Amino acid sequence: MAEYNDGLLTNHMQIPWGELADKRSHLLAINASLREKTMIVGRTGLIMLSCGTGAWRVRATMNAISRVLNIYCSADIGLTTISYTCFDAENSYTESLSLKATGVNTDKLTDMEHFVQMFEDEGALLEVKTIHQQLDEINGKRGNYTPLLLGLAAALACCSFVFLLGGGPIEMLCTFFGAGLGNYTRAKMNGKQLTLFAGLATGVAVACLTYLVVSRSLEVLFNINVAHEAGYIGAMLFAIPGFPFITSGLDIAKSDMRSGIERLIHALSIIIIATLVGWLVALVSDLKPDSFLPVGLSPLFIGLLRVPASFCGVFGFSIMFNSPVKMATTAGLIGAIANTLRLELVDLTSLPAPAAAFIGALTAGILASLFHRRMGYPRISLTVPAIVIMVPGLYMYRAMYYLGIGQIATGGQWFIAAMMIVLFLPLGLIVARILMDSDWRHAR
Repeated sequence: MAEYNDGLLTNHMQIPWGELADKRSHLLAINASLREKTMIVGRTGLIMLSCGTGAWRVRATMNAISRVLNIYCSADIGLTTISYTCFDAENSYTESLSLKATGVNTDKLTDMEHFVQMFEDEGALLEVKTIHQQLDEINGKRGNYTPLLLGLAAALACCSFVFLLGGGPIEMLCTFFGAGLGNYTRAKMNGKQLTLFAGLATGVAVACLTYLVVSRSLEVLFNINVAHEAGYIGAMLFAIPGFPFITSGLDIAKSDMRSGIERLIHALSIIIIATLVGWLVALVSDLKPDSFLPVGLSPLFIGLLRVPASFCGVFGFSIMFNSPVKMATTAGLIGAIANTLRLELVDLTSLPAPAAAFIGALTAGILASLFHRRMGYPRISLTVPAIVIMVPGLYMYRAMYYLGIGQIATGGQWFIAAMMIVLFLPLGLIVARILMDSDWRHAR
């Protein structure tokens, strides 16, 4: 029967998993029919996919559940869809499942990994009904943070980001208000289940306009130099799609081309929309992406300040991904080391920025593997926030700005510089995974 939401026909019908499994839900999972086992495998994979993790982890989860249930599984995984077939000795059962939207939820991802570990130990002896109840509890878990807290997390992350890009206290203050109000707006719109682009475009526009209002208010009231408006790009950096960008590279490295390409296109579409909105605001306001004013600090002092700034930036992004405070703190420590190392390599040596990005991502990946073994957090929940702050959002915006005003050569230079860094970030994580994870390094 079709479902309605506030009187409107929904485009994505919700699957009543418990009702579909109700007829024989008292059976132990190991004794259930192939259809019921297939439903458990698919639902587990779909919840994993909704957390934002890549195809390899989703498939590994489905395979782990299948082995416990004594069946075989073959899955084709995309950004929001899973097509899969489960086999036993006599029959096969095929299903196709989809999500209404993609997102990132590192807390739910951790819960799902714990569920899979539990299932490998005792899942075969659980009743089908009990399994679905546990999955209901995980899938229905509310986010850890309100829109207000998500706005504050974005404010913290982006004002730290601006400092790392070369901005000073004025740019950081304006960015704090711009990014905070922008991400608050986006979170509120996402809560109303509006489309991705509507929430994104509105949030970015609010962020940029808030930055301009605050900066020009400071200019009028306190005679602040108008050149501080050059940092307004920092107010929209909360829109950087770190998870799909990084997981696309990891999926392509594992030959999951469908998932990798879909995630890459999804990430690029977010960047295009965000930078176009930022460009339009700049066009209307007669702004240019000038360089930041010198902050007047010694290289040693800047290097020391980069450690807490990197920590705060990664911590804020991790909170935006719904990480618990302890996990976000762990990611922040990794980011403080890896990102400070990257920036110091660029400043103190002749190493090109893409090579430094590779070393920074490699360092983050190795540290995340060590923390994963000690604390049990999913690697991707630690690595992505730690290297999102390395994504060259400023370069991407400048590329779009110059292309938009017809300066193709300048825009192309900024675009190539951005893409070189973006390519080396997942490559660093890939090398770290190959070194630290024996399961991931093999094509099996």
